[in-house]
Amino acid sequence: MSIREATADDWPAIWPFFHAIVAAGDTFTYPVDLGREEGRDWWLLAAPNRTVVAVDGETGAVVGTAKMNRNQAGNGAHMASASYMTDPAYGGRGVGRALVEYSLEWARQAGFRGMQFNAVVETNVHAVRLYERLGFSVVGTVPEAFHHPEKGYVGLHVMHRPL
Repeated sequence: MSIREATADDWPAIWPFFHAIVAAGDTFTYPVDLGREEGRDWWLLAAPNRTVVAVDGETGAVVGTAKMNRNQAGNGAHMASASYMTDPAYGGRGVGRALVEYSLEWARQAGFRGMQFNAVVETNVHAVRLYERLGFSVVGTVPEAFHHPEKGYVGLHVMHRPL
């Protein structure tokens, strides 16, 4: 697997799993009916932010993607943030981990002091466990801030890791 800068030409490969993940409504705070063009505009970020794709080394298939950006503007611009999506067909193969590690290195090289995730759904146990294994801590949970389609109102974790 390799990770490289995403281009507009990658969107047709990203869209099917992006759409499925967002439409499921259980991990992202995006509107579940987010359209293709609007989704592209939300995900494919312009510099100095960055969007990358993970590509299967054998097939050339896009198997995951990440977007990386500053968490806030102004006096909060020293903290990075990121979001990740792995094609469910490639789950459990280290794609997510590789993307998180890549984004941490990007943030270090870009001079950020830490990485903060503002809205990790507490029931997304695989993501929470991965982030914790990579040095993130839950610094707070906003109770009932996310309306899960099956579990009702659940918390959103704010997670942080110093760089």
